[in-house]
Amino acid sequence: MSVRIGIDIGGTFTDLVAIATDDGAADGGAADGGVTTHKTLSTPPDYGDGIIEGLRVLLADRPGPVADVLHATTVGSNTVLQASGAKTALITTRGFRDILEIRDLRMPVLYDIGWTKPRALVERRLRLEVSEKIRPDGSVAIPLDAASLEPVLAMLRAEQVVSVAICLLHSYANPAHERAVARAVHAALPDIAISVSSDILPEIKEYPRTSTTVINAYVQPTVRAYITALDARLRGLGIAAPLQLMQSNGGLASAAFAAECPAHIIESGPAAGVVGAAALARRLNEPRIITFDMGGTTAKAGLVENGEVLRTEAIEVGGGVMAGSRLLVGAGYMLKLPAIDLAEVGAGGGSICRLDSAGAPKVGPASAGAAPGPVCYGRGGTAPTITDCNLVLGYLDPGGLTGGSMRLDLDAARAAIGQQLGEPLGLSIEAAAHGMLRLASATMMRAIRAVSVERGRDPRQFALLAFGGNGPLFAAGLAGELGIGRIIVPPLPGVFSAFGLLVADAEHHGRQTVRVRLDQADPGRIGAILDDLTAAAARRLRGDGFAADRQRFRRAAAARYAGQSSEIEVALPDGAISAETIAVRFADEHENTYGFRAPAGEPVELVGLSVSARGLSEQPRLPGRIAPFGQSVPPSRRIWLPDDGWVDTPVTDRAGLVTPTVGPLIVQEYDATCLVPKGMTASVDDFGNIRLRAG
Repeated sequence: MSVRIGIDIGGTFTDLVAIATDDGAADGGAADGGVTTHKTLSTPPDYGDGIIEGLRVLLADRPGPVADVLHATTVGSNTVLQASGAKTALITTRGFRDILEIRDLRMPVLYDIGWTKPRALVERRLRLEVSEKIRPDGSVAIPLDAASLEPVLAMLRAEQVVSVAICLLHSYANPAHERAVARAVHAALPDIAISVSSDILPEIKEYPRTSTTVINAYVQPTVRAYITALDARLRGLGIAAPLQLMQSNGGLASAAFAAECPAHIIESGPAAGVVGAAALARRLNEPRIITFDMGGTTAKAGLVENGEVLRTEAIEVGGGVMAGSRLLVGAGYMLKLPAIDLAEVGAGGGSICRLDSAGAPKVGPASAGAAPGPVCYGRGGTAPTITDCNLVLGYLDPGGLTGGSMRLDLDAARAAIGQQLGEPLGLSIEAAAHGMLRLASATMMRAIRAVSVERGRDPRQFALLAFGGNGPLFAAGLAGELGIGRIIVPPLPGVFSAFGLLVADAEHHGRQTVRVRLDQADPGRIGAILDDLTAAAARRLRGDGFAADRQRFRRAAAARYAGQSSEIEVALPDGAISAETIAVRFADEHENTYGFRAPAGEPVELVGLSVSARGLSEQPRLPGRIAPFGQSVPPSRRIWLPDDGWVDTPVTDRAGLVTPTVGPLIVQEYDATCLVPKGMTASVDDFGNIRLRAG
């Protein structure tokens, strides 16, 4: 009996889940459903400390050889957010050093003359130029001038640059000059980290390619040091299993790949929960699910349709939280790599509740995090948070979180809310706390609408899957406002992202720019490019240990109407691909996304081709059922309801919902609390999910 472990670092807690597998089972080692969980406070100075502490506790409860260690981390995104990356230089074609400043001329806010774009990750004096030029067709217009490299190398040496990004004009069509520059840099400075755009993102559009390569270079030394140190500490615990990391696209990658190409794991943490939701949706035969993940710092929403997550081809990092609109971009740094399409807002359990300079109430995006944390944690926090509001309204057990191991200070929370919110607003403590929860809910509804209404989907046709430490507390209220009639709270809701790691597959993506009008395209060339991308992806999966019979491929094309500046990706069927197939699928997706399609005969331009490769595990990832964890809970608790005031309310654990129960009701668990309001019925299904339905 071996153990697979998932580890997810959040802004407040580090979550660990271990699931046992029967290595000798006839079906190849099916998961037996034996699950152990542990939550520990995150340790921002060194997140590895929290991981190692949590693993010691977890392995004491679940001994046995460790088969997998799967990790979702925010180290990459935090490095960008905190502007704490390595000293980085950019080597580019002469005349293009300011592409990071010019960007794509997009603004995240309209009519705000005071808005300032984020500072470039590479200061201008370290944006260095070489003389060369490649044409869009790959031919050489100006050969690479070796003499122009000498002052560049001297500058790198004099400034003690740690990492360098190389991004030359049209290198996606011909990478020869980039490779030559990389060889020269490595020969002169063998210890410097090098990121080459034709390896990171061989695609058209200079700003996305440059920005993505610079982000990779900027975070690479930090991420590599983190992964190397964590891997060594795992070995020190006697864990010999290979470390794998979650990518932004929802697939797993080896530690070596993540250290070399950390741009792929920037949004590692948020992706894991959606991957778990997709696996659960397939098990439950739920065709449409909106995921709602509310943790300690942010709330995130995603979409799962027919068991597949919704993906995007580009995201922004470092611009604060993502409000979810596709049009209002430009607040952060462009990262043009496949990622799960999420909308994120700054509303979590640790989000600070305050009054602004005009006396208006505000929630987030600033968070108390793990240190000092909410006031009720008793760790030095003085600003009231969403967790403090939930506590004073009775929704959380004053006896403590995580099974009572972390006691909560109710009196301190009441005092902070009363002094900083209630008295200035002329409200009672309860009314002020409830008002802040309503304000947070309004913010979170923006995220849910962003992945549903703004994507052309009606949220009333979906079920809401709520997880995260705070998701089940807010799920019913949000669903009621949006007209969603069904709510699912999965097993292990507070550590569900860590659980999602355990059901993820290894995944790699390959892309190539192909610019041609479809009515002039050569189907043979399209097929040959797809075959080459598939072969390259297959080699990478073989390197990860996946035999040919455990490899699955998904092909796609990026296309646009001639004259458009942005493209849409559409899935392609297996077998030979005709230009007409791509055109029809593009028109269908364009109509689904934007609500219209051009008249027949409107020329469509192919922009690129891609292949996603997935490595399937030899054993089933998802157990047949997760039995509800029983725990000691008080029989009832007084909670505050806006229409009724203080009400004595039954409290149960998940195992107590075998018989459907009508709210108001509190479902209290080790890792999360679920609030069942009046007018809703709660029950447990065969898999162990809590189901909430109106009526």
